[in-house]
Amino acid sequence: MAYSPTQLSLKKLRADGYIAEVVEKWIPGANIRKDLFGFIDIVAIRDGETLGVQTTSKSNMSARIRKIEDSDFISAIRKANWTIKVHGWHKADNRWVCAVKNVS
Repeated sequence: MAYSPTQLSLKKLRADGYIAEVVEKWIPGANIRKDLFGFIDIVAIRDGETLGVQTTSKSNMSARIRKIEDSDFISAIRKANWTIKVHGWHKADNRWVCAVKNVS
């Protein structure tokens, strides 16, 4: 079975004790996906923490980090004390592995 980076991140976050939900949405007609605030695919909460996750392939992490840094909303999200992480997925020894970069 093939897994998307979003599915892999949901599984990881829930295993780490977060309540996690996908917040990107599909825009019919335009045939595009729209991330929350332009860069958040998943919102997860746990013990007073709000975590926004951008999930992608490991090879695409740098582009996603630039997208977050260029966002008009990143300053407000940081001021709200959200944690922002990028999950970059790749296969190693036939297992999915997640590289995590905190960009809060």
